Amino acid sequence: MADPSRVRIGGPLAPFAQGFGEELLRQGYRPNAAANQLQLMAHLSRWLGAKSLDAQALIPPTTTAFLADRRAAGYRLWLSPKALAPLLGDLRELGADSPPPAPELDPVEDLLQRYRDYLVHERAVSVPVAQTYACLVHPFVAGRARSNDVALADLTPHDVSSFILASCSGRTRGSAKMRVTAVRSLLSFLFVQGLIPAPLAPSVPSVAGWRLAGLPRALEPDEVARLLAVCDRCTDTGRRDFAMLTLLVRLGLRAGEVRALHLDDFHWRTGEVVIHGKGNRVEQMPMPPDVGEAVADYLRHSRPSSAAGRLAFVRIRAPHRGLTTSAVSFAVRRAAQRAGLGSVTAHVLRHTAATQMLRAGAGLREVGQVLRHQRLQTTAIYAKVDRDRLRLIARAWPGGAG
Repeated sequence: MADPSRVRIGGPLAPFAQGFGEELLRQGYRPNAAANQLQLMAHLSRWLGAKSLDAQALIPPTTTAFLADRRAAGYRLWLSPKALAPLLGDLRELGADSPPPAPELDPVEDLLQRYRDYLVHERAVSVPVAQTYACLVHPFVAGRARSNDVALADLTPHDVSSFILASCSGRTRGSAKMRVTAVRSLLSFLFVQGLIPAPLAPSVPSVAGWRLAGLPRALEPDEVARLLAVCDRCTDTGRRDFAMLTLLVRLGLRAGEVRALHLDDFHWRTGEVVIHGKGNRVEQMPMPPDVGEAVADYLRHSRPSSAAGRLAFVRIRAPHRGLTTSAVSFAVRRAAQRAGLGSVTAHVLRHTAATQMLRAGAGLREVGQVLRHQRLQTTAIYAKVDRDRLRLIARAWPGGAG
């Protein structure tokens, strides 16, 4: 059924059917997709009526039971919580489902919520990073949980180091360093809040490693050309992905910085773009002509007119919401696979931008300014990318030939 107006909805959700249908079309759903959503709403409404429930009963246990019954009845589509998200979101905005009082947080979740708030409001950490840190330290906090609190007063350096050694075993150096950083951050929070009697952050052991030991991976110019060429600029998705990849490889942006770009961040008259970087820093950068042309082509011809909000890069398929950082990274991996480049991450394109600048004659200080590094030491890794120059200054290995 392709006509949403032909879907008949009875039961407790009937008063909200028209508004939901109009909202689906406003968000850019095609008639057939909107009709599917309305049919799902009709089934849910019938199910609620049969159970003598109303819209206020739409809490997770109820929707889980509905989806289980829907699968048992032989339905093949729209069987996951994600399928119900558009409907539940619209009902929530209309106030149709008065959510039950928030359950009292258990001691672990209460402490982690306070920790997240501290990171966001006191340390100016972004919400996604705060959530990641809280997830990393959850096992540490949960291990101290008691029946009605979290035992912290008797926490010792031995407890901290034992957790780090156990939890970091078998992990990559990058993963282990992230966990160590999160635990140090948590311990600083606990001391500031007076929850532990002494500062224990210094007792967290460091992850073994050597600065500048690796060599940043970067694409060669012909590989960059292949990567951009696989974006079909005759399609909306291709124009969007081409614009994002051009920003990544020409300006060295991070995936999260591309995701955060707003329409108002592009200053077309002055040829500049505003970047919302790490640590909530906001900086202006010049926008090369090819970058501006790629972004303008996408905005003029492919960004959905019904897109919600002012984020520049949004979903092409409904609902036209802003992309996540993971979606930007996925676009890079998808293009790299089509180009036959194997596994390429968004950060590889950042390394590529730095490498190309160095090969064009830029100095490390200039590269650091473009990449918006706060310290020159962070940029020093790129001193090793020009292998031909390194060969000229490298000393012969003792006992080696020549």
